[in-house]
Amino acid sequence: MGRVKVDIPGHVHFEARIPIRITDLNYGAHLGNDALLSLLHEARMQLLQHFGYGELDMGGAGLIMADVAISYKGEAFYGDTLYIKMAFDDLNKYGFDVTYHVLNQHGREVARAKTGMLCFDYKARKLMPLPAGVKARLAAGA
Repeated sequence: MGRVKVDIPGHVHFEARIPIRITDLNYGAHLGNDALLSLLHEARMQLLQHFGYGELDMGGAGLIMADVAISYKGEAFYGDTLYIKMAFDDLNKYGFDVTYHVLNQHGREVARAKTGMLCFDYKARKLMPLPAGVKARLAAGA
């Protein structure tokens, strides 16, 4: 079986620091896969807010997740702090990818992830183009 491979770009647009809560653990006493996806959502919200956006207003467009890929690299435990380095990547007509490089406080790799985000008009219930101003700003990384 082929493994999921998530490439991390050489640039970083934002880094979130998120502590692992006791409720994030699974029966193995380490970070659960479902909890990691929730933490990535929190990190993405912080990234968007850093740029002055939100998932329901990305320069006039809403966002909807089209796909997600996670490659687990190591364990994380209660009391750890995750350092999640994020970048916008693969900007296209309808959206972009967000990549996540997840490390613990000791610099050990916990996971690599990517979410495909599409611009969505929630009133019309259909895809819409990524606003040109947003695309230019994300491409510049500012």
